[in-house]
Amino acid sequence: MRIAEFKIEEWMNKYEASALYDLTTTCISPLCINDLPFSKEIFDLKLGYGDITGSERLKAAIQTLYERDHSITVTHGAIGANQLVFLSLLEKGDEVVSVVPTYQQHYSIPGALGCRVKLYFLKEENFWLPDLEELEKIITPDTKLLCLNNPNNPTGAVIPERMFEKIVEIARKNNVWILSDEVYRGLNLIGKPYSKSIADIYEKGISVGSMSKTYSLPGLRVGWVAARADLVNEINHQRQYNTISVSAPDDYFSAVALENKDFIHERNFKIMNEGVNILNNWLKNTPEVRCILPKGGTTVLLKYNLDLPSRDFCKKLQAETGVALLPGETLEMEGYVRLGFCAENLEPALEKLGYFLKR
Repeated sequence: MRIAEFKIEEWMNKYEASALYDLTTTCISPLCINDLPFSKEIFDLKLGYGDITGSERLKAAIQTLYERDHSITVTHGAIGANQLVFLSLLEKGDEVVSVVPTYQQHYSIPGALGCRVKLYFLKEENFWLPDLEELEKIITPDTKLLCLNNPNNPTGAVIPERMFEKIVEIARKNNVWILSDEVYRGLNLIGKPYSKSIADIYEKGISVGSMSKTYSLPGLRVGWVAARADLVNEINHQRQYNTISVSAPDDYFSAVALENKDFIHERNFKIMNEGVNILNNWLKNTPEVRCILPKGGTTVLLKYNLDLPSRDFCKKLQAETGVALLPGETLEMEGYVRLGFCAENLEPALEKLGYFLKR
């Protein structure tokens, strides 16, 4: 299978490690093992394959994140979960609608599988939220799957509950599956921390989650799919070819973290709120850019007022200041850059960015 270059990951691989101030990050300062309240039972853990689709302890902990009971399978991160959904659900010629900007998997993998991919672009003037009339026109009975990312990376937008229900109505009318990449679910800055999950409100809803963003444990490489039983059974059939199981220690630490998620939330919301306040104060004094403040997640899109492609902008910025940003072009959003506002050293990094823009 030939597939397009994964532009975000290629850029990060090339520039992230050399940055003095890494604002490409989408994670909230990762936890250490010693931050988790594990017991000495971990030292008796056998390092075999473990439970193939995830331990019952971990799946029970994941189930607490949902309002309804779902079939759950544990995957190698959300990146593995998304891929397994596409491999299990799609065939050549199927029509897929992907809301953009989003994680490139959502359209590149269906495209590589031979699907007809239609991109629906969110607009800044709509506060990065879908226009339901436009969405209703692009989704038809020929559409097999709609891909969402909620809360959205990179814009920080969160789909309001009533709008989410309207999207479900459109999908149900056309018998369309919805994949909702919910790796930032639990990080809403306004209202309740957790948005509604697509799996809780739609019978053909597929929820993908992860330990990486909301729970600050990207190094565990643990994700999951929550959906109805027939689809999860097919996913488990597919995952035998590329996953077998996640590691036993990763499974164990994920369960411990989810069982004690309240302290992680308290820690992370403190970091997020501090970051948003720093960003907001900086924006007030930096007319060279504009930005819609995030409603959730850990990233925003900055629109800059320079006649310079985003890749050139980011290369020049990092070479001169050591500040790393993600070019909007890697997200199909030329003229913008993505900024992670939960990054360490955010304040001095923004000072350098502001000075660069003013020059």
